[in-house]
Formats: sequence, C-alpha cells, structure tokens
Amino acid sequence: MSDLIVISFPEPALAFEMRAALAKMQKEYLIEMEDVVVVTKDDHGKVKLHQAVSLTGMGAVGGGFWGMLIGMLFLNPLLGAAVGAGAGALSGKMSDIGVDDNFMKDLAAHFQPGCAAIFVLVRKATTDKVLDGLQAFHGKGKVLRTSLNKDEEAELRKVIESTD
Repeated sequence: MSDLIVISFPEPALAFEMRAALAKMQKEYLIEMEDVVVVTKDDHGKVKLHQAVSLTGMGAVGGGFWGMLIGMLFLNPLLGAAVGAGAGALSGKMSDIGVDDNFMKDLAAHFQPGCAAIFVLVRKATTDKVLDGLQAFHGKGKVLRTSLNKDEEAELRKVIESTD
C-alpha cells in the first residue's frame, strides 16, 4: 500500500528542489515513489501540474513504434508510425496514473498565488535515511496531508516544519 504526502512551499523553486532530492534518493534505493508531482499556482491564480513523467510523450513513442511495426506489415511504415504516435499520444494524455489530477487541482485551488506543493505517492522508504536527506528543507515547508501513521507524520512535520 502506498502513502500520500503533500507538502506546500511559499515558492515553486523549493518544491522542484525537493522533487530532485527525492529522485536522487530513489536512485540510491532509499525511497520508491509511485508518483511525484509539483503543483504550482501562478500570480494570476492558474494551477499547473508538473508531472515527473509525460504520459503523452511516452504514449507517442510507444504508439509510434508499434504503428511503424504494424505499418511494415502493410508496406507503409511511415504512415503506420504517424498514426500510431498520434493514437499513443492521445491514449497517454487520457490516462492517469498515481495521484488523481482532480484531487491535486482541487487542493491547489486553495493555495495563495505564487505558492507550490509537492504531491508524493510513496510505495516504500527507508524512513530514517529519507528524513535525513530532507534536512535541507527544514523549516521551509508545511505538511498539508499525509496517509502516514501518527508517529511517521510527526517525524516528517518535525523535519519539514520546525524552525528550531
């Protein structure tokens, strides 16, 4: 079972920095994330989701490959690749994995303009080492929501929110 963690920041750069730090920890096998999304709200109140993985792009690449392969069977690989890429991109745009986009947009609607948040869906983690890795964000953010147990949430709040 995965745990959802939502942390807000007064400026988008901090959320992107945290995403980079988490990605680095994932490469070191300290955390396994199902999804990580930075959500920003600009000065005009527009909410934007910054997905770590573009499903549209992945769908276009996969669709283009399979379309070209099928197109070769019918002696027209370029047409097959074009049709496959278009279908794959459309399929990727329509699919949603990880944290629900509408949930993120609804929560971000209550942010102040210029703020950002990071939504992380954690499959598993080496908690003590991940919290040590997040010390750079000490006192810079606010934990908005989690599905962690009380003790884990308290530890996370101590690392992120404390201004000690």
